[in-house]
Amino acid sequence: MEETPVLSAVAEGVLTLTLNRPQRLNAMNNALIEAMNRELARAQDDPAIRAVLLTGTGRGFCAGADLAGGGTVDAKAATPPDLGANMDRIFNPMIRAMRALPKPIVGAINGVAAGGGANFALACDVILAARSARFDQAFVRISLIPDLGGTWFLPHLVGDARARALAMLGSSLSAEEAERMGMIWQVVDDAALMDEATKLARRLASGPTLSYAAIKQAIDAAATNTLDRQLDLERDSQRMLGKSADAREGVAAFRAKRPAQFKGQ
Repeated sequence: MEETPVLSAVAEGVLTLTLNRPQRLNAMNNALIEAMNRELARAQDDPAIRAVLLTGTGRGFCAGADLAGGGTVDAKAATPPDLGANMDRIFNPMIRAMRALPKPIVGAINGVAAGGGANFALACDVILAARSARFDQAFVRISLIPDLGGTWFLPHLVGDARARALAMLGSSLSAEEAERMGMIWQVVDDAALMDEATKLARRLASGPTLSYAAIKQAIDAAATNTLDRQLDLERDSQRMLGKSADAREGVAAFRAKRPAQFKGQ
């Protein structure tokens, strides 16, 4: 019997989502992605959830699409599969939901993140990786293209030249190499990963979530905006945030030299 593909738990404002197909290195099948989409919708709608923490069970974060275990590609099928249809139906909506979620997502990458699993990780807002983790753009090895946003994330994170080489060579990066390239935020020792990621997620959950939502939107928009348009976006966001209770609380706390108590309002 198939295990629950995504485990979920809420504590201190953090929704922790744990990919849970360890026998397949958490490779993605339809059930896992559909479960992720349900949890992201829950995170969107539940005001008690103020941050999301994403990780994997076992020795890998996610080995990409499940090519051998009843997953998204069937190499033995008489008719070639329409991979684009499934991407439209469940995979791309998941990445869009992650980027549009008005709450921060912390990725705790606990082992191999390969193919779509690597780009799944890169869709998070702040990424911590265990020292043993690896990021592997394996698509070219089976004559496919990086998906789940990989061709967008890579050039924006590491630059055009590195993105092309990583994608075309199917390169695998250590966690330290990914950190040096600016692909992830920080590398931590394996034993400390979940403690550090949980502390970070709880810190974000107690912070000004309206501000985080505006930051996510602005940074994504900067990829295609001119400077003039980005200045206008910043103006509009600052106008909205300046009217919030959290902004008033932040200024009052600064003046009183006390910790701010943000409520996402």
